[in-house]
Amino acid sequence: MKKDIRYSCYPFMREKSSCVDYEIRTDSLTTRIGAVIPTLVDDERGRIVLEDLRLIQPLAYHVNGSVRGKLAITEDDLKWLSDRYDFYVSEVKEAIQQFLLPQGVESAARLHICRSEAKKSYRALHKVSEERDVPEILFDFLGLLANVLFVMAVYMNKQHECDEIVFTSKSYPMKKKKEQNNEL
Repeated sequence: MKKDIRYSCYPFMREKSSCVDYEIRTDSLTTRIGAVIPTLVDDERGRIVLEDLRLIQPLAYHVNGSVRGKLAITEDDLKWLSDRYDFYVSEVKEAIQQFLLPQGVESAARLHICRSEAKKSYRALHKVSEERDVPEILFDFLGLLANVLFVMAVYMNKQHECDEIVFTSKSYPMKKKKEQNNEL
């Protein structure tokens, strides 16, 4: 007897494949992106981020289905996302030259959560790649997406004049600038 559909939240839930975890993780990423959008609707300083997120959110669902189904992320999608990264980097420049604590105005804090979800999705995709072939473009897209979400968060803090808080690790000592320049 077929079980009533109301008792199933996802048809592949009982599979042993890592693909299930990847799809659940990217669903979480897409949902988290959706949670940023309401924080930007009435925020004129976040208009450009809002417009970009409205394009990014469906791409996150496309990256979700691109393992089990047809590859739905294109080189054009990757190029567009790369261009958005360049835009935000040009806006925040020196602020991203050090490690920053994930904090700030609500939209920035939520974007940092999305960044973390993108990294988790990338890691879940790696697990899938140990079981089956995965198109490299999906790794490129998720890695770039994590970085775009980071610079968007810094951009939103800048728009709201919210200072970034630099994090200095006690675990991983940083080389001094002079030492770094001599090694180049």
